[in-house]
Amino acid sequence: MSDRPTLPPEMDPMRLLSEMRMPMLDVEALAAAQRRNLEALSAANRVALEGAQAVARRHMEILQQSMTEMTDAVRGTATGANPQDRAARQADMVKATYERAVANMKELADLIQKSNSEALTVLNKRFSEAMDEVRGMVAKKEG
Repeated sequence: MSDRPTLPPEMDPMRLLSEMRMPMLDVEALAAAQRRNLEALSAANRVALEGAQAVARRHMEILQQSMTEMTDAVRGTATGANPQDRAARQADMVKATYERAVANMKELADLIQKSNSEALTVLNKRFSEAMDEVRGMVAKKEG
């Protein structure tokens, strides 16, 4: 059983193309190229989905880590000998929290960029192959 979606017979591209009876068109080659196009699109979607899942997982890890750190920081600043020490600890905590937030945002942005780049690479590779196939079909018909 194939994992490809099936179309009703009246919408089957192979049947429609073969009924056109175009002498210069290699229907089998065209159908094979379309299959490869759909496979590449499916692969790109899979890469994008995996990337989105990785971003979501990492985002949850960051949130959990942030909550733990915030709880520990609040406990640490609640105790102290004098208000100046507490204020200094709070300022250090705010600075460290800001720096971690910026680093986390950069990490998530890098993950998203990597995922998008991988998906586009799949599509660009298939596009290049498709153009080579078209050139080959044209050359074959002319020759």
